[in-house]
Amino acid sequence: MRDGARIQSSIEILERMQGSKIPMDNNIRDYLHHKRYIGSKDRKAIVELPYNVVRSHARLGWWLNKIGLRDSPRTRVIAYLMLSGLSQHDVKIRFVDDKYCPGALSEDELNAIQALEGQALTQEEMPASVRCECPDWAKEKLEALYSDEFEAQLNAMLDPAPLDLRVNTIKIDVEQAQNSLKKDEVETVRTPYSPYGLRTIGKPYMSATKAFHKGFVEIQDEGSQLISYVCGVKPGMRVLDYCAGGGGKTLGLAAQMEGKGIIFATDNDSRRLEKGRRRYKKADVHNIEVRSLEDEKNRKWLRRQKDAMDVVLVDAPCSSSGTWRRNPDLRWNQYGPSLEEIKTSQAEILERVADKVKVGGRLVYATCSLFAEENEEQIALFLENHPEYKVLSMPDIWPKDVTPCPVETDYLRLTPKDHQTDGFFTAVLLRQKQTS
Repeated sequence: MRDGARIQSSIEILERMQGSKIPMDNNIRDYLHHKRYIGSKDRKAIVELPYNVVRSHARLGWWLNKIGLRDSPRTRVIAYLMLSGLSQHDVKIRFVDDKYCPGALSEDELNAIQALEGQALTQEEMPASVRCECPDWAKEKLEALYSDEFEAQLNAMLDPAPLDLRVNTIKIDVEQAQNSLKKDEVETVRTPYSPYGLRTIGKPYMSATKAFHKGFVEIQDEGSQLISYVCGVKPGMRVLDYCAGGGGKTLGLAAQMEGKGIIFATDNDSRRLEKGRRRYKKADVHNIEVRSLEDEKNRKWLRRQKDAMDVVLVDAPCSSSGTWRRNPDLRWNQYGPSLEEIKTSQAEILERVADKVKVGGRLVYATCSLFAEENEEQIALFLENHPEYKVLSMPDIWPKDVTPCPVETDYLRLTPKDHQTDGFFTAVLLRQKQTS
């Protein structure tokens, strides 16, 4: 495809996204599904541009307002191309009236590219929240959380995330996995905190590798791996993964248990659980029992599991604000429940599982949210109502002499700036006694 045709496809994707109730990655997948004639290199270029435009959403809006150009997907692409270093000539030859191309620049657009030539996307005169792409609805929350580090923490979420892998230690060890990947020309380094994590150099196509095809590795952010890690599961335990979804953390738990004991993977979405089943089979994991909570039989079963579990993991539904570098559209679009509805759901889930943990067992609460009201504040509220639980400090429970503990606080709060992971929060609670 010519550059102009690629740009036109990117504009069409951005146009589809306007007012859509479907996340960006799904919109792109749907768009490309109906254009099977587009080759892999063209697909990569087509996808990259909309993501870059959305990552620059606030700054592009500031520039379009400054130069007086109408705001649209097309003008955002034009502005992004100029502010990323293309010349006026470079842009003009891509915007032409040929078939499949985006059409020649209007007089207003010609004036705009002249005004933008040689300018940087980020300007000191921009408000801090614009420079670091913080949406208005989150600004007060994150300023309170990060204080003087507000802009630095948010800036670390502007670049794309690295590609992390979790080695399936049921099948292979970390060094063997690295060697297998290297044979397929995928270079990796060890992650700093997860003992079974690898980070790829660049963004290889993992589906073409033996390691991925054979279930030796799973794609999983290091921060997500650490949630399973701090659960402290051991072979022979009874474990409940309450919001198991597609099973990423469930697989991490199973590997730590060496396939011994049992993990009950539950969720209220049967389709997501079915995706997990396929992953468990590929990973050669056989100690996972899948129970959909859409089925009344499984809801009754769950009610009978009082004082039955060594560990309960609640990977709670959340705002997903910690994933903004992967899903930049989540800054600007709300596709599901409101934050207030999410917080209510989180509190209800914690209440639902509180009596499932045996005395001496752990309740682990995790989100991929940055916001204190979904994290520390939820735990504080839970502890007020459940004095039978106490917080276990993260440095105290971190396995010694394996990898360094990434925090010095009670809770595992991870950020792209400080830990090169997505934004995660994890609290590990010990059930000390029976309720009266």
